[in-house]
Amino acid sequence: MADFLQLDFDTHQALTRLYADYAHALDSAEWDRWPGFFTERCLYQVQPRENHERGFALATLSFDSQAMLRDRIYAIRETLFHDPYYQRHVVGAPVVRHIDARGLHCEANYAVFRTKLDGPSTVFNVGRYLDVVVRTPEGLRFAERRCIFDSEMIPNSLIYPI
Repeated sequence: MADFLQLDFDTHQALTRLYADYAHALDSAEWDRWPGFFTERCLYQVQPRENHERGFALATLSFDSQAMLRDRIYAIRETLFHDPYYQRHVVGAPVVRHIDARGLHCEANYAVFRTKLDGPSTVFNVGRYLDVVVRTPEGLRFAERRCIFDSEMIPNSLIYPI
């Protein structure tokens, strides 16, 4: 099993930058950038912790390609009606749990805060990312990103990516 210390400096920096750039893009509502953090064939899921721990496949959101991520962005902009809000991600440092032929298997805790235009900031979603990160010609990308949230309840509807 590989750990954080076995990564070379450049890979560690690139991994940290991937996580930071991902959060910044979402917090800045740069929705068109979101699919670019993933490989063409990818997995993005938002799943309750209980389902994940029990091995249940049921997820709140589940997309398996960049094309599906782009469709979600279209829906956010054109078809979903909701009260606008800002979100802010606080993401822990990614920890590489192991490395295999599929890529770097990483984990990082996250908290997403939501601020509606007419109210105070609140905790929206808390959990951990379980990721498989791969090297591509464009740099490191997520082949898989599972957002495992701790609460069984999500306030209102889940509109923006976690």
